Amino acid sequence: MNSPFPKSSSSPGEGRIVAKLLPEGISGLEVFSYQYPLKLISPSRPSETKSVLVFLLSYGGGLVAGDNVKLEVDLLANAKLTIVTQGHTKVFNSVTPDIVTRQTMHVNIASGAAFCLLPDPVQPFAGSVYEQTQIFKLHQDASICLLDWVTQGRTARGENWSFVRWTGRNELWSIGDGSQTTRDRLLVRDAVILGSNKAHPQLPALQESMHGMGVIGTMLLRGPLMKTLGEFFLSEFAALPRLGARDFRSDAAKNAAPVERSRRERWRIERLGMEKDKTILWSAANVRGCVVVKFGSPSVEAGRLWIGSMLQEEGSIAESFGDHALMCVR
Repeated sequence: MNSPFPKSSSSPGEGRIVAKLLPEGISGLEVFSYQYPLKLISPSRPSETKSVLVFLLSYGGGLVAGDNVKLEVDLLANAKLTIVTQGHTKVFNSVTPDIVTRQTMHVNIASGAAFCLLPDPVQPFAGSVYEQTQIFKLHQDASICLLDWVTQGRTARGENWSFVRWTGRNELWSIGDGSQTTRDRLLVRDAVILGSNKAHPQLPALQESMHGMGVIGTMLLRGPLMKTLGEFFLSEFAALPRLGARDFRSDAAKNAAPVERSRRERWRIERLGMEKDKTILWSAANVRGCVVVKFGSPSVEAGRLWIGSMLQEEGSIAESFGDHALMCVR
């Protein structure tokens, strides 16, 4: 019996999102499609109108070995889009190392548009093989906030970086006009390859080389809406105590009542104490107009607490995209 419905033009695992600015001045979805195992959800009546919200999910609670997810995203001029998740992106084990689970995202961000991707971390199970590629092309005055992080696995089951291989690549490109003089220009290519196979017998195993870190992550920031946030990370990193720093004040001066501090200074002191207690390691640098933040934490909870406190203290993500953009880092 012939089906009365036309054949789909997309393949399994493919999805597409097109966000645009509606006449009311809020962002909405012009195109919204997906196929198994990819699943997308957007609230029909969003509680906030600062950006359109999309949940990136998968059927069955995770990606099965061999799944191949491809998501195409287009943000038209002045639109704002936020993508979050509803939990860890679980990657199930592969029967053999040649069965690879892949997830690819291509995002084009037009003039004045802004994209915020603050998901929960990827959680690769023992024996899994995972490759992730995310490519973002931005107009000169477009903005992006990207968080990409991965955990050591299921700690309750004793997993400690026990997967076969995890590969992640993020690229930020500046869009040219197609002429010989202003072609697309690569701004940042951040690639991480973690594997259980040692390149040399004398090198430490992956678990040993992580030095107790249970989650590592990267945040990339670029564009006018991310300017203050990027400057915030750079200034806070510059204010970190440096190795070998000493307090040359007298004992009396050290024990004297502290002078009145600003609220930001009090917050910084509390955060530095938390970073020391939780063993949070991080850095920030400016690369071709993009701020690149790297961090590591012994646990997901500590990492979430740290990145969430930084974003909430600075405040521009909630101001530009709405409070729902921070739901995965609270």
